[in-house]
Amino acid sequence: MTATNALLAPVRISPVRFRSITSKAQAPGPASPTAQAHRDAHFARTHYGQALSPKPSPDAPVLRMLMFGKPGAGKGTLSTRLVNKYDINFLSAGDILRQNIADKTEVGRIAEEIVAAGGLLPDDVITTVVTSKLDAPALQHRPWILDGFPRTVGQGELLDVHLRNKSTPLSLIVNVDVSDEIILGRISDRWIHSPSGRVYNMSYNRPKVDGRDDVTGEPLVKRPDDNPEIFARRLKAFYEQTSPLLAYYASRASASTRLVTLKGATSDEIWPQLEGIVQQSFRLRPKDSSSHSPRVDLASPRREEGKRVAEMPA
Repeated sequence: MTATNALLAPVRISPVRFRSITSKAQAPGPASPTAQAHRDAHFARTHYGQALSPKPSPDAPVLRMLMFGKPGAGKGTLSTRLVNKYDINFLSAGDILRQNIADKTEVGRIAEEIVAAGGLLPDDVITTVVTSKLDAPALQHRPWILDGFPRTVGQGELLDVHLRNKSTPLSLIVNVDVSDEIILGRISDRWIHSPSGRVYNMSYNRPKVDGRDDVTGEPLVKRPDDNPEIFARRLKAFYEQTSPLLAYYASRASASTRLVTLKGATSDEIWPQLEGIVQQSFRLRPKDSSSHSPRVDLASPRREEGKRVAEMPA
């Protein structure tokens, strides 16, 4: 079997092995503020040769970012930290599509007819849907993270052409690289509060009352795809669909469009690496100093992570 075929081979994970893995994959508890500060500084010095909060040059580019990673790798957690700390717009491709359909825009009517007939949206249609929001005046010269798009190389090519024609090319593509076994341990213990997207983990971030959200007291829910069989299918789909996309962006990487791979076992380990990159390379305003800025967010990263769930049994 070739290396490529081995990469794309179906992933088989037995429930017994799943339980064995999850019993071993215990994530560390939250660090104290002082320990976290030392950890952040260490990562920044290790990866970028300087402490956090470097000052970018006056002509630093605008952050236009895509983030890829296996299901359960922590993309939602990392996006949430960026959006909560900095004046960055989070855009969900799924919500952009639903808004166009609800507003009955020209491309929204086309998409609605295709979806109603049970068809899949062609690459050019879904690209037009997404770029209709990226072209909004409120987003010009504003930093953003795009979630859920592109999903194919064809979509990536169309998005690149459109953004470059508008002189607003992508500036950062992030690949969050976490091992399969660590992710398995995370998803087995994961419960969420669907309305807010708050995520709990029974190993290291338990709710105050089992099965209840800390803030509202409402029941926690579990995603139906948080089981080994469905995870294996999602992982196979990632290797088949996203690996070619990453290869495409690697071939297109340049000084203005960077592709970075961030490795770690937890989001706490990966976060200092991500923050170091965006602080060093882009001009970002802290959230508390930019509350007057217009926002066009269509979803929060946490709410996106909390969709398609099944209620936790009593």
